[in-house]
Amino acid sequence: MPRTRAVPLHGGACSRGHAPNAAPTLALRRIARKHVRDWHDACKFAGRCALILARTHTEPARNPAMSNLIASLKSGNWRSLLACFLYFDTGFTVWVLYGPLAPFIGRDVTMSAAQQGFLVAVPVLAAAILRVTLGNLYQSTDGRRVALMGVVLSSIPSIVLPLLPGAPSYALLLVLGVFLGMGGASFAVALPMAGSNYPPKVQGLVLGLAAAGNIGAVLDGFLFPHLADAFGWQMSTAAALPLLAITALALYAWASDAGEKTGSTMRALASFAVTLASLIVLVLAVNAGAFGAGKTGVLILPVIGALIAVAVLPSRYRSVLGERDTWVIMLIYSITFGGFVGMSSYVTLLLTSLYQMPKLEAGLFMSLLAFLGAIVRPFGGYVADRVTGVRALLVLLAAIAVGDFAFAIWMPPVAGGIAILICLYVAFGLGNGSTFQLVPHRWKGKTGLLSGIVGAAGGIGGFYLPVIMGIAKESTGSYQMGFATFGVLATCAFGALFLLRGQWLRWSTTTAPGRDGVAFGGAHALE
Repeated sequence: MPRTRAVPLHGGACSRGHAPNAAPTLALRRIARKHVRDWHDACKFAGRCALILARTHTEPARNPAMSNLIASLKSGNWRSLLACFLYFDTGFTVWVLYGPLAPFIGRDVTMSAAQQGFLVAVPVLAAAILRVTLGNLYQSTDGRRVALMGVVLSSIPSIVLPLLPGAPSYALLLVLGVFLGMGGASFAVALPMAGSNYPPKVQGLVLGLAAAGNIGAVLDGFLFPHLADAFGWQMSTAAALPLLAITALALYAWASDAGEKTGSTMRALASFAVTLASLIVLVLAVNAGAFGAGKTGVLILPVIGALIAVAVLPSRYRSVLGERDTWVIMLIYSITFGGFVGMSSYVTLLLTSLYQMPKLEAGLFMSLLAFLGAIVRPFGGYVADRVTGVRALLVLLAAIAVGDFAFAIWMPPVAGGIAILICLYVAFGLGNGSTFQLVPHRWKGKTGLLSGIVGAAGGIGGFYLPVIMGIAKESTGSYQMGFATFGVLATCAFGALFLLRGQWLRWSTTTAPGRDGVAFGGAHALE
């Protein structure tokens, strides 16, 4: 066996005759035996180890995968990609901010269970509806300006809440929740702007990297409950400001939008402003009982908001709503992505109420579940590429229905409940990726448009989940009716897809077209 030449501590050549990843390890062991005698030497040695191994694993000639990745990133504007990632990441963090803080807010603001559900659902609904008009605005003007506007608007709650002399009113929290929704609407700008700086052959990689920002939800459960416990929940919201400031600087310095622009900027801006103002008026009207007593107003709010958003859009964007398949895939995504974001907003309340779990532990579980759902999403697309999205979704929708009915019938103890939630989040994440694998097959030339509409449907589904859970808890004292409702919806989606499977399998097994222009900022699948 060839001898391995020892590597000096300054990090010279590693070896001759060994596999490139094994030789540095052998050499470093010899150095350790010869040179490391105390803590100072150990620290110095650790630094040299990191340098040598980093060089080994990032050497393009020795690592083809890394070489391909670097080449792909160099084929476009990687700084703009990083800025877009930060925008989406911090936007997602801000978007679900109310979720982990809801148990702390409930100590200072008197709310029923239904009102708690409505509070954490408002940002989800706002993002779903604002996504449509914000994406329309992106289509007509420079995406960097739109993104900076989004950062400013989403920072308003983190500025206002710490400055209040006392606890805010419930109505004010609802209004601020609309502005938190601007964070969730960021994917209407971040993803297409990232993709606009790269050639078509690497769009999948680029959009996947930009969309990894949805892992920003993990930060909510890890960071904000601990800050709320130490400094109060209102002050804890200020922790989002440094993150947003870094994002704004990155967007200003690095972001670049090379996408084609069409339409009137002023008209698109007016449509966005009307939608934002209408949402604020609507949530206040629902809170005041203007749309009926009890829960009626809350339940019809998404319908009214969606009608307003669609009404202010150009007519060419409304034509696809006349197709049956559009509504079926909207229903499916309202269950998969709606389940992911809705449960992420509500699971902290669910765990503290159902299992009397401490707030900090519940926030930790929220982060872990959100991370799990986000990390498995790309595998959903991978599986769908091999068995078709139709077959994958039939299995995943059945799994979601079983999980919901398990809670509805059994209401398991804490260990069983956590296990079922893990299974649900895996199904949500895989289902998200599988759903959007179908879009470019069925709607050739309209992928971006459908991404916007289907994404909005997912957000509306995410609104209804915490609302219905809160109503069920307040009305019956249990969450069983809420889980049963979503189990029925998942079963209906499964049934519709099962009946259409023959038609859908015919077009879903054809070769997918290349990525088309992106109305609504729609990057496939990657909210």
